[in-house]
Amino acid sequence: MACQELQKGESLASLKKESDNLKKKLEEERAKLNDVELHQVAEKIEVLGALSIKTRRVLKGHGNKVLCMDWCKDKRRLVSSSQDGKVIVWDAFTLNKEHGVPLPCTWVMACAYAPSGCAVACGGLDNKCSVIPLSMDKNENLAAKKKSVAMHTNYVSGCTFTNSDMQLLTSSGDGTCALWDVESGQLLQSFHGHTADVLSLDLAPSETGNTFVSGGCIVMYYPSGDAFASASDDATCRFYDLRADREVAVYQKDSIIFGASTVDFSLSGRLLFAGYNDYTINVWDVLKGTRSTILFGHENRVSRVRVSPDGTALCSASWDNTLRIWA
Repeated sequence: MACQELQKGESLASLKKESDNLKKKLEEERAKLNDVELHQVAEKIEVLGALSIKTRRVLKGHGNKVLCMDWCKDKRRLVSSSQDGKVIVWDAFTLNKEHGVPLPCTWVMACAYAPSGCAVACGGLDNKCSVIPLSMDKNENLAAKKKSVAMHTNYVSGCTFTNSDMQLLTSSGDGTCALWDVESGQLLQSFHGHTADVLSLDLAPSETGNTFVSGGCIVMYYPSGDAFASASDDATCRFYDLRADREVAVYQKDSIIFGASTVDFSLSGRLLFAGYNDYTINVWDVLKGTRSTILFGHENRVSRVRVSPDGTALCSASWDNTLRIWA
């Protein structure tokens, strides 16, 4: 059918060649605008002083790999999901488990706190994303109140609420991202563009919250919303500036040979926390491109790092079945 639409003298091969030439021209024009790298601009900026970040709490309670976690906006509670098929809501100060919700599917790969703090979302290998309303009653059966909101044709890799409890954004192994209405479970918008699994998404840090970034690796917005970082199996983290329309920094060392599995920024944006498959968290100076410190403590792959909403603490989730609070 496609061949019938071609103009006279055209073939798929010639069109592909033309497309490749145009792409090449675009790259050349973009390269002309490249002036300096980020670390060159930051040469005159003072080097960061010694960082004293230590484990302050260890959260134990999952029976298998912890795959995801998210902070509540109250800066105190957090939710975690695990391969044990459980979602746990914790008080990070007292280490109390406020809620434990068993799910019918193991490998709960994604979880997120609602902006109001009154619900959590979770999804995974069951291809669904569900919302669980939280209550003050510790004995209430929350699993019975669980509501299926999103439905993909492959696993759910990430989920986040928009700036209200009423809409949920998901990414999936089916190569799409989607926006859902929480109340009705209706698909509001589907986002296509990836040619393989989408592994993560992040909502832009703005009040309107109408932009998000998605990746075939792990992606995270810079606090200003003008840039984002990525973490990849190639053992590098990269920094992309949306205004410059290109990559402006790479965070790597010859001694780092294991993949990076998660990233997050400090509140000021000066530090980039990256979790790796060699059980460490490397802390990078975003501007200078140098490593500031390494955090040791986990006994297996670090699956998620997230800075608390007030920037005073970092939580890491790991395949060693625990979460750690660093400060």
